[in-house]
Amino acid sequence: MEKGSQQKKIRVLIVDDSAIVRKIFTQELSKYPDIEVVGTAPDPYVARDKIVKLKPDVITLDIEMPRMDGITFLRKLMKYYPIPTIIVSSLTRKNSEMVLEALEAGAVEVLAKPGGSYSVGDMSVQLVEKIRAASRVKLLPSQLYSKIKAAPKKEVSTLALKKTTHKIIAIGASTGGTEALKTVLTQMPADSPGIVIVQHMPPKFTASFAERLDSLCSIEVREAKNGDGVIPGLALIAPGNFHMVLKRSGARYYVEIKDGPLVCYQRPSVDVLFHSVARYAGKNAVGVIMTGMGKDGARGLLEMHKAGAKTIAQDEETCVVFGMPKEAIKLGAVDFVVPLTEIPRTILKVLREEQEELAV
Repeated sequence: MEKGSQQKKIRVLIVDDSAIVRKIFTQELSKYPDIEVVGTAPDPYVARDKIVKLKPDVITLDIEMPRMDGITFLRKLMKYYPIPTIIVSSLTRKNSEMVLEALEAGAVEVLAKPGGSYSVGDMSVQLVEKIRAASRVKLLPSQLYSKIKAAPKKEVSTLALKKTTHKIIAIGASTGGTEALKTVLTQMPADSPGIVIVQHMPPKFTASFAERLDSLCSIEVREAKNGDGVIPGLALIAPGNFHMVLKRSGARYYVEIKDGPLVCYQRPSVDVLFHSVARYAGKNAVGVIMTGMGKDGARGLLEMHKAGAKTIAQDEETCVVFGMPKEAIKLGAVDFVVPLTEIPRTILKVLREEQEELAV
């Protein structure tokens, strides 16, 4: 590469009260030529001064810190000096719930701190990918979030479906997907076809995420367990660090939860789910690919499309990162490209039209 044509490095500020974590993150990130750690901070007050002075592109932020917790700091940051922020947290139940608050407050990614079977090597690979994703994030303006949250449930609820026990809705999302999924699932009627979801998240966080959605939705939402049936009115979210595949036994759909290598740097992988949906549900499925960096899900959605499924992609304007939908569109895998608030309506419209065709 000629001198002068080199890409600008991604400037990162590490905010964590643990000196060991700050040291490990700095050492690991220094191995990558496209990333530069411009500073570290032990608490939000030091971080505030360094943000103004160093102007980082991305921040990694712990949520349990002295003097000011990470969520309070994040809310202030997003209001006065919005910067793409990755939450880095230990795998505990309490922290999982706090992470969800942080994502609602504007954080764009979440990463589990190394511990137990989760090694520093695994962490560094994922951290780098998340930093690269965060550096490309489009922080959506508050008025767009207001518009999304204000989308009326009753309009799509009138599209209640009959005879959909053999239908499957498969959804994949990554960066920015937690809020996007909330927007979609809260507007699905209680009698929706069974839904299977991959959202890139670490283990334990997916259970809390499912519980949060379940408290907000007309449908039931829960973290998937091996052998769970995919039935109307139920959405199953793949557990963090495990792949989820759709299977069929006679007329019954169910999911299998399994280990396996990372696919597109991810486990769970959207591609793994979508390929299985293409194989076992075929034209009886609707595929949806949403905001996220990378290519995960693009080829799987193409397989679904080839198998006769209707496919939907979130549009660029409402994506936090227009990576996964863009790749699927490039492959010719997408039938409909729509804004986030139109995804529930489009899913139900497609299913209703298929229902009407069968009745003719």
